Order: sequence, then structure tokens, then C-alpha cells
Amino acid sequence: MKIQFMGGAQTVTGSMHLIHVNGFQILLECGMFQGPREMSREINQNFEFDPADVDILVLSHAHLDHSGNIPNLVKKGFKGRIYATDATAELTQLMLKDSAFLQEMDVRWVNKIREKSGKPRVEPLYDKKDVAACEHLFSPVPYDEAFEPLDGVQITFREAGHILGSAGILLEINENGRQFRIGFTGDIGRADSAVLRDPNPVRDVDILITETTYGNRKHDPQLDIEQQLCDMLNEAGHKGSKILIPAFALGRTQQVVYYLHELFDQDRIPDIPIYVDSPLARKTTEIYRKYENYFDLKTTRTFLKDHEDPFGFNRLTYVEDAEESKALNNLVVPHVIISASGMCEGGRILHHLRNNIENPKCFILFVGYAAKHTLARRLMDGDKKVKIYGEEFTVKAKVIRLDGFSAHGDRKDILNYVKLTPPTKLKHIFLVHGEMESAESLVDAFRSQGYENIHIPERGQSYDF
Repeated sequence: MKIQFMGGAQTVTGSMHLIHVNGFQILLECGMFQGPREMSREINQNFEFDPADVDILVLSHAHLDHSGNIPNLVKKGFKGRIYATDATAELTQLMLKDSAFLQEMDVRWVNKIREKSGKPRVEPLYDKKDVAACEHLFSPVPYDEAFEPLDGVQITFREAGHILGSAGILLEINENGRQFRIGFTGDIGRADSAVLRDPNPVRDVDILITETTYGNRKHDPQLDIEQQLCDMLNEAGHKGSKILIPAFALGRTQQVVYYLHELFDQDRIPDIPIYVDSPLARKTTEIYRKYENYFDLKTTRTFLKDHEDPFGFNRLTYVEDAEESKALNNLVVPHVIISASGMCEGGRILHHLRNNIENPKCFILFVGYAAKHTLARRLMDGDKKVKIYGEEFTVKAKVIRLDGFSAHGDRKDILNYVKLTPPTKLKHIFLVHGEMESAESLVDAFRSQGYENIHIPERGQSYDF
């Protein structure tokens, strides 16, 4: 048996891990690398393995850094099944369609600018036809029901609590009479999520591949985050300001809307309009409403008892067409715009930033993680000059970061996840989906608890068992 780490190694984006066993190849995740345009295109277009040799793809969840390069995998020869939970299968297909659409729109805009400066045109990474070619490959599987897609390979999905449908993955492998239990955390959710059920971790494994996004950080308590959000909206209302919230359309938008709904019900925030300017966010929210059985019991029993829709209230508007979106630039009253993408690498948020980033009365509120080299990360890091669609802007808006909204577990959550398998059982730990400082900070912590063979693989690195 061999595991190769093809993406999401020493970075949080482009997750992709290849397992060779019994003559088969199992791909865990097929994420899109997100970063500078040319670097991203090079990495996403060129796999370090032959997709035609991959037998099955297993997805933990629908975020594009885990699923967004599936169309290229299929274009380059993959013909196997794609296994995921029912919600993940539905959400992934929606995300990929939207990704193709946004690429086509962004490329059209970028090419106008490139043509003015005599630069050659660029093409989207994939289009809607490429996405359509993937749809028949999805095979939804329920949580906690083991299935055997290949001889000697049994797989079970466990609730991850990260976003709707997210899963940790258990692979039970029989190779020539030898038994292996491999655990893959996917993205570890938080036990205090306001919307989703608590995680049901994968445990009792011989080998664990774990994310490390917040391996060196501790999140603020949820109540503190609510108060910070409340204070910001009250300040915006008092100053007549606009608040832009770049948020992932899947997961983060629903979480922020839920909290705003609660604060509005409690009369803790001013009566200002709130817009969700993302067609994808509206569509993913519709899918969330279909899967109430995946909601946390508190949400289901308390909030849903008093509200038919936790993701809608009378000050909230879901913006659909482009003209409505453009009209938001003319608003002079204080208001909130939640728009994708969370890393500011595409979508309508770029147009809002372009029109407001030089406005000192504007707030830009980040509520999630952003990978290195993305526009969101440059703003979080305090860059005073940034480029949007190739044009340079001076950052005059106030940039604020609230990590406590993250749907990722923090350092304590990761350590507690690993502790569920004792050192006598867990022989290898692989730290992925995190920057080096996050992963390195966990190594000593695991060793102090008796764990050995802790690895931080490089992209393309392989390990034999």
C-alpha cells in the first residue's frame, strides 16, 4: 500500500491524496488550487498522475478546494465513480456549475483588460459542458453505512460538522491478509456549531490524515463573535457605513445569516438592509433547507419551532440578477452585503470591492480562512495596494477579521480528534491542509502525547506501507 500527497500539502488549498492498494488507485478529494492566476492554472491543469488510472474518487465535502478540479480530472480520462454523502453530491454539482460560470464571466472581464494592454487572451479552466460530463459519475452514500466499492476496500462516511454533508472518511483495507484502518478527517467541524450536528470523528485507526488549518490558533468563544458582529453593525448604522462580508456561498453564508437572524430577533442590531449577493448562496441555502435532518437539535427544536426559515427574515434580501447587484453600489444608507467568494478570487464580491475598497467609510469583514497569495489574504495581511481585475487600488476601507466564525476546528479540536485513537494503535499521522507554521506547531504537541511517525508531506511525496 502507498499514499501519495498530490495537493493540500503544506497549503490549505487544492486537496488531493492518492492511495494505491490491491492494484487499485483511490483518490481522496480533487480540489482546485486557489491562488495567483498563472500559478493556479498551471497546478490545476497538470496532474502528477494519470487520471485514467484512478478507479474511484471519494469526497469529504463540496468546497471547491476539495472538489473544484473534478471536471479536469474527467476531461483527462477519469471514468470511475465519485462517492460522497447525498448532500455533498448535490452541493458539489451545484458548486461546479457555478465555478464554470464564474470562470467564464471572470475570463471575459480579464480579457477586456488584457486586450487593452496587448496581452493574449486566456481561457477558463473548464466550462459548463465539462461539468455536465461529470454528473452521471456521482454515487451518493448515507452516513455510517459501510460500502465496498473495490475488492478489499470498505469505506464509511462519518459526520464532520464542517458544512452540510461534510464527512470524515474511514477506509478499512485488506491487502494480502494485512488489515489497515485509514482515517481521513476531511475538514474538522466545531462542536458548538449553531446550525449543523456535532462531528462524529473517525477513530481507532492505524493511519490518520488530518487537516491542520488552525493548528496554531484558538478560536474565540461563539458568544464573543456574536457580540463583535453586533458591535460592528451598530457602528455601521451609527456612521452610515457599508459592510462587505466576503463569505463562501456554501456554509459560511448560511452561518452568518443565521446569526444575523438571531441578533435581529433580539433587537441587538439596527434595522438596516442586509443583502446576500450571490446566486450560488441562494441555491445552496435552498439545499440546506432540504436537509433539516442534518441540523443541530438545538436549531431544529428551538429556532425552527419559532421560525419556518432560519435563513430568511424581513430585512434580508437574496439578490439574483446582475442588474440588482450593480444597483447596490448606489445605496447611500448603511447596509450589509454578503457575497462570494470568501477568498475574493472570483464572483460578485470582486465588483463590490472594486467599487468600495477606496471608501474609508466602508468595512470589509472577513469571517473565514484565506490561503496565501489570494486577494482576501493580502487584505487580511494589511496590504495597502491590491489589484482587482488587473487594476491597482489603494486600500482605504477598514479591514476586520473574525476567525471565530470559522467552520474549521482550532488547535484544541484537532488535538482532541487525534486523542480518540491512542498512540499504541495510531502508527502514522499525516498533517495536511495547513500552512507549515500550523502543521509544525502540532508536531511537538503530538509527540508529547506519545505519538510517533508524524509527517508533514510535501506535494508529490509518497509513503509506502
